[in-house]
Amino acid sequence: MSAQSFAVNERVLCYHGPLIYEAKILKAETWDERNTQSGVVGPHYYVHYKGWKQTWDEWVDGTRLLKFNETNIQLQKALQSQSQAAQAASASSSKAKSLATKEGAGAGGRAGGAGGRKDGARGTKRGREEDEGTRKPEMKLNVPEQLKVLLVDDWEAVTKNNQLVGLPRKPNVLELLEEFKQHVLSQGTSAQLKDPKVLLPTIIAGLQTYFDRALGANLLYRFERPQYAEIRKKYVTGPTVQIGQEKEMSAIYGAEHFLRMLVSLPQMVASSSMDGESVALLRDYVNELLQWMVKERHRIFVPEYESASIAYQNISRS
Repeated sequence: MSAQSFAVNERVLCYHGPLIYEAKILKAETWDERNTQSGVVGPHYYVHYKGWKQTWDEWVDGTRLLKFNETNIQLQKALQSQSQAAQAASASSSKAKSLATKEGAGAGGRAGGAGGRKDGARGTKRGREEDEGTRKPEMKLNVPEQLKVLLVDDWEAVTKNNQLVGLPRKPNVLELLEEFKQHVLSQGTSAQLKDPKVLLPTIIAGLQTYFDRALGANLLYRFERPQYAEIRKKYVTGPTVQIGQEKEMSAIYGAEHFLRMLVSLPQMVASSSMDGESVALLRDYVNELLQWMVKERHRIFVPEYESASIAYQNISRS
């Protein structure tokens, strides 16, 4: 990346710690052995992070900068999801249980990176300029450590190893949601969830809708998009698809992409019109769903990803 050049006033993405943030280049200089301030020679750029106080403006070398394009935005989202999962997994389990047993407690409590505003920010103690009067109910998820590991492995398999999840998946998202529904209903009052017989159908339908709408727009890495196009051609738009027989993506994709959606829910909720009580209910049910996915993880997640050629062959045979 150091071979790339950037211009003053250019909109860029910049690494700050393990995460990536939008920034603007204010100055550009070339440093050599005599005047380098970083120990690195070559082009350096003085950047301002969008939404941060000016005290965080800094000089960075080209290896920390990325062009502002769709590929790098997807990388930014992947790292944000991992950070949110890590924050949720490290939260106090006793505090989480206390919150879960109180109906609507604090409208979901403090969110771990809801809306993408605070992802990974606590470690850097950076300043944010937020309008407190416009803040909406936030949602905190407690992602178990085992699922956090799967999220990171998923990201590495696709973005680093150029591998794909074989499709269609079994069980798919629809089947996972139905299994979870039966699991909760079988628990009776021991599930500690409010009115499952009444609320479960609505929550299950909502999660399916979220997934179907979010998959193509927010949940795929760039390397997965050709596979997604093939899937839509085979099951939705292609000449062999009969009218009325089209399939939703929740009937094709499985736990791997569903988990990506679940850890992105705080961002989705932050941009929705949901009230505090609804957010708290959704939080409790999704936290229960994540715990169920941990118990079933060896069955519902693929043990190995596939090369692109094999994945495409499986689509054509299915």
